[in-house]
Amino acid sequence: MSASIGRVIVYGGKGALGNVCVNTFKTHNYWVGSIDMKTNEAADANIVINSEHNWLEQEENILSQVKELLGEEKLDGVICVAGGWAGGNASNKDFVKNTDLMCKQSIWSSVIAAKVAAHYLKEGGFLSLTGAKAALEGTPGMIGYGMAKAAVHQLTKSLASTGGGLPTDSLVASILPVTLDTPMNRKWMPKADTSTWTPLEFVANLFLDWSQNKNRPANGSLLQLITKDNKTELVSE
Repeated sequence: MSASIGRVIVYGGKGALGNVCVNTFKTHNYWVGSIDMKTNEAADANIVINSEHNWLEQEENILSQVKELLGEEKLDGVICVAGGWAGGNASNKDFVKNTDLMCKQSIWSSVIAAKVAAHYLKEGGFLSLTGAKAALEGTPGMIGYGMAKAAVHQLTKSLASTGGGLPTDSLVASILPVTLDTPMNRKWMPKADTSTWTPLEFVANLFLDWSQNKNRPANGSLLQLITKDNKTELVSE
């Protein structure tokens, strides 16, 4: 671990965005840990989540393994890109089921990532969470998704506030994508205008900059990723 220039953990490291983040940091000689339901072979270390565990059991399992992996070392960044999508309004038969899933995928992961950051982030390190631009307003066609992402936005603001519990001078910010250019989105939306989709590499390089204290936004920022004509801009909330 001493040969690396820094250390990051990617929560959701086997997903489309997480995998690009792992590879980007590895390319730049970082030690990278992945937390996910499946192993990412490119990572230096993996913490595999048991989906049968409840929230507290997941927390205990993850925190104990992070402690074992790091020893006395600290992290430059904790990147939470775990999540998913499910639709439905209040009349949908799967409304509660889908809302439960959205809470597990977005809220559980974000809160545990915040706990990891509180204990193992360096002073001046960063925590990135993943919200959604859509959740800045009502989301009637995907209420559970909007609720979960709005909770991530609130968590971001709370962590950035005095007494939020993160190390001194650390940054916490959330990215708020519209549509990410993932293989699954390409599969399910083959006729969409992909010039408005945000490349995964753009997001990974954003995190890389933050890990090196470059181009950091204000603490507590909710950063909309607005892509037009294949160019992405950050719009801060």
